[in-house]
Amino acid sequence: MYSYQKEFRILFWLALFTSYIFAVLPNTLAPHVPQVSDKVHHIFAFIVLGILLRFSYRISYWYALFILFGYGVMIELSQYFLPTRSADYQDVMADLVGSFIGLKLYKYVRKVI
Repeated sequence: MYSYQKEFRILFWLALFTSYIFAVLPNTLAPHVPQVSDKVHHIFAFIVLGILLRFSYRISYWYALFILFGYGVMIELSQYFLPTRSADYQDVMADLVGSFIGLKLYKYVRKVI
């Protein structure tokens, strides 16, 4: 384990759990966020998850991308079965874009930390 890996794992699982809870909450209970496209929220969340995942576990770029893609699909499948939410394949694409950016940013952030 390299420096702070344990702390990054805690942050990763906390971010993953929190993002899932926000994704399945009814819209009336979800926290109010600035009026921007929900795709921006997806991209930002997956940038953070991508960076935290790579800091938390020593896995390859492609394996991390696969995990995050699967997580995005799982969120949309969950929303498909919820009466207060709706599934959207464009959300999965936004998740994939955010994952790509986050995983690419990891190598630059790693040099700083």
